[in-house]
Amino acid sequence: MAKAKGVSRFNRIGAWAFAIGVILAVVLGLGFNGPYQENLLLVLFLLGVVVGILNVNVKEVMPFLTSGTVLALVSFLGLQVGIFQGLSVLVGSVLRGLLTLFVPATLVVALKTMFMLAKN
Repeated sequence: MAKAKGVSRFNRIGAWAFAIGVILAVVLGLGFNGPYQENLLLVLFLLGVVVGILNVNVKEVMPFLTSGTVLALVSFLGLQVGIFQGLSVLVGSVLRGLLTLFVPATLVVALKTMFMLAKN
C-alpha cells in the first residue's frame, strides 16, 4: 500500500478517529438509545482524546483551539438556553454528541500546548 507523501501513520489514525467520532456523534445524536449507548459515549470520549493526541500538529494548534473552544462554548450555551430544542430536538442531540468528541480533544490539545510552553 502506497503511503501518501508527508502523511504519517499517526496522522492517518488521528484522521480516522476524527471521522469515526463525528459519525458516531451524529448517530448518537439522532436518537440511538440502545443498550450500548453508555459504551458508545465512552468510545466517543476516547476518540476525542485520540484526536487531540494524534491529529493536531504544531501549526494547527491555534486554529484547533479557537474553533474547538468556540464550538464547545456556543453549543453548550445554546443547549443551556434551549435555543436548539425550539428548532429541533435532533440538533441539540447531535450537538451533545459533538461536544462529547470535541471537549476532550480540545482539552488534550490545550494541555499539550501548555506542556510545550512550559518546556520552553
